[in-house]
Amino acid sequence: MNGWNLDPLELSILAVVGALYWRRARTLARRGRPVPWQRAGPFAAGLLLLFVALASPLDTIGEERLFSMHMFQHLLLGDAGALLLVLGLDGRLLRPLLRVRLVHRLRVLAHPLVALPLWAANFVLWHLPVFFDAALRNDAIHALQHSLFVALGMLMWAALLEPLPGPAWFTAPWKIPYVLGMWLVMLALSQVFIWSSHVFYAPYTHDVPLWGLSHLADQKAGGGVMLVESALTMLPALVWVLLSVLRESEARQRLVEAGVSPGAAARAARYGRA
Repeated sequence: MNGWNLDPLELSILAVVGALYWRRARTLARRGRPVPWQRAGPFAAGLLLLFVALASPLDTIGEERLFSMHMFQHLLLGDAGALLLVLGLDGRLLRPLLRVRLVHRLRVLAHPLVALPLWAANFVLWHLPVFFDAALRNDAIHALQHSLFVALGMLMWAALLEPLPGPAWFTAPWKIPYVLGMWLVMLALSQVFIWSSHVFYAPYTHDVPLWGLSHLADQKAGGGVMLVESALTMLPALVWVLLSVLRESEARQRLVEAGVSPGAAARAARYGRA
C-alpha cells in the first residue's frame, strides 16, 4: 500500500497503549486531578512518532533500500519517541501499573546506573552486523529489536527526567555526566559509520542504491543522521540539566536561610516544591 506497513500487531499495541493512557487520564479528571496538556500532548506525539517509524514508508525504505533511513527509524523509536512518551508520564498516571508486582520489582531497571548501561549496550549491540543482519532477515528478531529500542530508551530517559522519584544521590549535578554519557555513546557510534571504509551490512549490498547514493555513502549518511539527531535531543537535555542545577541551588539556599533543614530543603528544591 504505497510503502505503508500497516502491521495489525504493531498498530494494536499502539492503540492499546493510547487507550489505557486515555482511560487513566479520564479517571484522574473525574477525581478533579486532570492530566495537563504538557503531559498528554508529548505522550500523544510520542505515539504518533512511533506510528510514523513503524508504519510509514520510512519502515519499508529503511528495511529494503537505505541504511540511513533505517538508522533514522531506530532513532525515532529509541530516542525521540521514547523521550516524548516519558515526558507524558508521572506518578499519578503510572500508579495502576506499579501495583503489578512484577512491574514494581522491575523499577530497578530505571535506576540511572542500570538504565544507561542497558540502553547503551542494547543500542550498540543491535548495530553489530551479526545482529543487525539477523533483524533484517527475521521478522520476530526485528520486532524484538524495535521493542527493546523503545523500552530501554524509555528507561534511559525516565532515569533522567524522573516521572517517579529516583535515587536520593542523583541530583541535578550528577545528571550532567549522565547526559554526556548518553551523547558520547551516540557520538562514538556515529563516527564509526561516518568514517567507515566498507559496507557493514550484507543485506543492503544486494539492493539497488536509491536516490543516487552508493551503499557506502548511504552508510556514512546514516552516521550523519545519528550525529544530527543526537545533537537535537542531547543538547536541549544538557541545557535543561544545567538550568536545573542553578534552580535547585538557589531554591535550596532560600529554604535553608528560611530555617528548613538541609535534607528537606534539598528534596523540596529537587522536586519543585520549594
